[in-house]
This record gives sequence, structure tokens and C-alpha cells, in this order.
Amino acid sequence: MAQKVKLSTIAESLGLSTATISLALRDSPLVAVDTREKIKEQARHLGYIYNRRAASLRTSRSGIIGVVVHDIMNPFYGEILKAIETELDRSRHTFILSNHYDSVDKQRMFVETLLQLGGDGVIMSPAIGTPPEDVALAENNGMPAIFVARSMEGVDVPIYRGDDTYGISLATNHLIGLGHRSIAMIGGTDQTSTGRDRYQGYVNALRKAGIEVDPGLRIPGPRTKQGGFEAAVNFLSLPQKPTAAVCWNDLVAIGLMNGIARAGLIPGQDISVTGYDDLEEASIATPSLTTVWNGQAEVGRLAARALLDKLAGSHEPDGIHLIKPEMRIRQSTGPIRR
Repeated sequence: MAQKVKLSTIAESLGLSTATISLALRDSPLVAVDTREKIKEQARHLGYIYNRRAASLRTSRSGIIGVVVHDIMNPFYGEILKAIETELDRSRHTFILSNHYDSVDKQRMFVETLLQLGGDGVIMSPAIGTPPEDVALAENNGMPAIFVARSMEGVDVPIYRGDDTYGISLATNHLIGLGHRSIAMIGGTDQTSTGRDRYQGYVNALRKAGIEVDPGLRIPGPRTKQGGFEAAVNFLSLPQKPTAAVCWNDLVAIGLMNGIARAGLIPGQDISVTGYDDLEEASIATPSLTTVWNGQAEVGRLAARALLDKLAGSHEPDGIHLIKPEMRIRQSTGPIRR
């Protein structure tokens, strides 16, 4: 881990006193506005975070862990968070939660605030477009980071998530085994590792079965029930007339099934639909949803444990740690109607 950036580092780079630097970072009116902004810009460039706690207190642990995800309203993240909380409770740690909604600025503000509060570590599902420097900002200031659900190029931290490529191939192969050949993929985005990996799993399964990959059968974007419901119109009007759909997650799948039913068709009979994540809602949907268990509780538990172990002095290997998904076959899929 790199040495922390100190006030003296900023002072030397600008030819100013450490007292002036300290006053500027506290927005003191004793320092001219232009000078304050210049100092803050240099501090950001060097990766310095002003810590509001006394230096003597910084040597001890605060017991505070930060958790930042895309949107806690998605039950997928709720299940991860529940597992994180359970693991942290065992060691008497607490957490501060933030939703970044894929805003890099919002995520950065949370990390900076966490550093100012003396947070011990942060568990992140990084926002789309997160620069490696933002992760280094935490690591270089003594706050180790662990990733969940999403991977990111250019960072060396432990990453815990499901094997999305393998998982979507399970769902696609299940539909192929039922005789379906015109299979659409609904939802997701290539801007995230999750979206790219799941689409690749779909492509791999089709190619292995000798089925031509038709880009026209992909409807990217939806990640919510509303998005899945709205996508049903496009899905049902595709000229290729797909008989089945692999959905990016359970929420999209449930929304799509509602849209299919609204159009007078029967999900699981007229159109087969698979989800992903095996949320609690999947088993009680109508029809019950065929989906892929993605191990989100295990992801949360392992991520929290890895961070606590790191704080205790052990070093969890960096890189991706994958949970192997499992198929859950229910009523939303069936043999193709000839």
C-alpha cells in the first residue's frame, strides 16, 4: 500500500507552508479564495483527503465500514447487503450505506466523506466509468476496498461476484434443450462487466449449439420490472418471432412476463422466459420463474469477511473470486410449441 499523502507533500509542491495548506483545506477565510481553490485542486491531484478526526484518533479503528452500490431498491443488492451486515455484526462493526445510481461524482463524494469520518474500509459495486484513481484514493489513504458484483480494469483489489458468463449459459442451454432456437436476450448494458459477461454467456451457448447469433434478438437496456414490462412490446414485435427470452435479471423477467400476459399470451407456454439472481420474488411469481441462483448472499458474506481479514492484517488475494451459479427450473419455461 502506498504511503499516505501528507500536508507537507502539498505544501512542498506549491511552495507554501503547511499551516496555509491546513487552513485552505478547512475553508478558512484567512486564505484567499483563489489560493484555496488552487490548494484543493493540488490536493485532489495528489490523492490527499483531509481527515476531520484528530491525528491521535486516526491510529485506532473506527469500526465503520462503507458500502456503496448502484441501487438498494434492487433486491439483488439488498440480499448482498443483508449478508454483509450479518458478517459485520459478528465483529461489532457498523456500516454506512450509499447508492451511487452510476454517478461517479456521487460515489467519489461518499468515499471522500468516509475517509473524513475515519472509515476502516469500503465495499463497492463500482459505478459505470469509475476511474482507477478513485479506488486508489481510498487505498492510498489507508482504507482498503473490496468489490462486489462488478469488476473493473486497472485496479488490484479482491472482487467477489457470480460467474455471469457461466450462469447465463446455463439459462440459454436450458431453453435450447427445450427445443427453442429463436431466443432473445433482454436487458443489461455493455458498460458493466456484468452486462458484458452475461451477453457473452448467451452468445457462447448459442454458438456451441450451432445456432447463429442474431444481433436483432438482443434488446439491451432494461434492468427493472418496469423496463422489462416496456420491453415486451419490442420483444413481441421482433420480426424473428422469438419463442423464448433470456433476461438480464429476475426483475426484467417478471416485468417481461407481465407484458406478455397483458398481450394475451401465456408465459411458460406461449413464450418461455428465464431470469437471473433467484430473488425471493422469483419463486412466487405467476408463473413461478425459471432462473439462475447467483450466490449474492455468499458474495456479501465473503466480501465482508475478506475486508475484516484485511483489516486484521491478512491479505486476501487480489483479483476475481467467482461463485458458481446454479439453475432453478420452475414454470416460466417449457418445450417449444410446434
